[in-house]
Amino acid sequence: MPKAVVIIPTYNERDNIERAVGELLQVFATVKDWELAVLVVDDTSPDKTYQLVERLAKRHPNVKLLMNPTKSGLGGAYLKGMAHAFGELAADVVFEFDADLSHDPAKIPKFLTAISNGADMVLGSRYIKGGGIPQDWGLHRKFLSVVGNIIIMAVLTEFSIRDWTTGFRAITKKVYQAVHGDLTTERFSGYTFQIGFLHKTVRRNFKVVEEPFVFVDRTHGHSKLGPEYVKNTLLYIFRVRLQEILAHRVFKFAVVGGIGAVVQLLTLALYRQSAPFQLAFFLSVETAVATNFVLNNAWTFADRQLKLPQVPVKFLQFNLASAGSIIIQQIMAIVGEFAIGLFALFTLPLVGLVIDTGMTYAVVGILIGMFWNFFAYNYFIWKKSG
Repeated sequence: MPKAVVIIPTYNERDNIERAVGELLQVFATVKDWELAVLVVDDTSPDKTYQLVERLAKRHPNVKLLMNPTKSGLGGAYLKGMAHAFGELAADVVFEFDADLSHDPAKIPKFLTAISNGADMVLGSRYIKGGGIPQDWGLHRKFLSVVGNIIIMAVLTEFSIRDWTTGFRAITKKVYQAVHGDLTTERFSGYTFQIGFLHKTVRRNFKVVEEPFVFVDRTHGHSKLGPEYVKNTLLYIFRVRLQEILAHRVFKFAVVGGIGAVVQLLTLALYRQSAPFQLAFFLSVETAVATNFVLNNAWTFADRQLKLPQVPVKFLQFNLASAGSIIIQQIMAIVGEFAIGLFALFTLPLVGLVIDTGMTYAVVGILIGMFWNFFAYNYFIWKKSG
């Protein structure tokens, strides 16, 4: 039978933990095709939560305790618990679960069914049909949760997930093995760990499924959600999004194209000192093409770098593709001139620059030419193998 371990991180949860474990054990008794266990990861709570768990573990063999000698926070507790669950406890799946019973233990069988049906990760979602948040939540709490999720979706441009901040999850071993290395090298503070873990899971194209549940506010103790959550979350999502943009192939292609344009202008000025204009123009274009070829091979398409024997043929193809872009620009200019004509559109008053249709044709032609170049480079010159 496959094994699932429900991980409960605790810090001063003495008033909640016994009830939480009891309700989980009742649910476990209804599941026939999985072996289930509870793992409490306690950060050496001052209220001695761990002593209650020790007593529960003596009565129930599938209740385990893992102690953190110092407070490691939510992310640290979960990572330590996952390592222990997937390692010594030989789990196939772990759950993230709150000690205060904000999460519905009755949903666990549905999460396991989704895993059995091929999901790599299951989220307890408050923001899909059937889910919900407490009606008596304060306005600031609703704002943080609802608007926070919208901001995360917008910044990360990932709208397939509706509840990014949920802490009720089922995670398979293969997801943990793929993701945890990044998480242990990156410092997460508190609840930002949840967003980071899910973000890295989604970006690796694992199958993530959402299961609706209604979040229930705690009745004992105090929420550990502090103002640093907002700051850390915003810092994380904007930082990783910027990193993704800078690492994106299209961005690299645009940067290389800009460098090529600068190279062409500088070398044109240099070559004109000792060569006729037409020859200087040709040499400057070819210098820019060669520069673009080297930079694209080394950076834009670094994951598909050409082998040395391929370079001569591919460089010739690169030249032809670049020539295609120039031809496209010329065609756009000719078609625009004959179809619409050449006339002034408007003047920039501060500099007196006249913007005419010729400039518009040139810009449109350059943009189309860039699309052509990227298409040709991506699908012909640095074609993905396999």
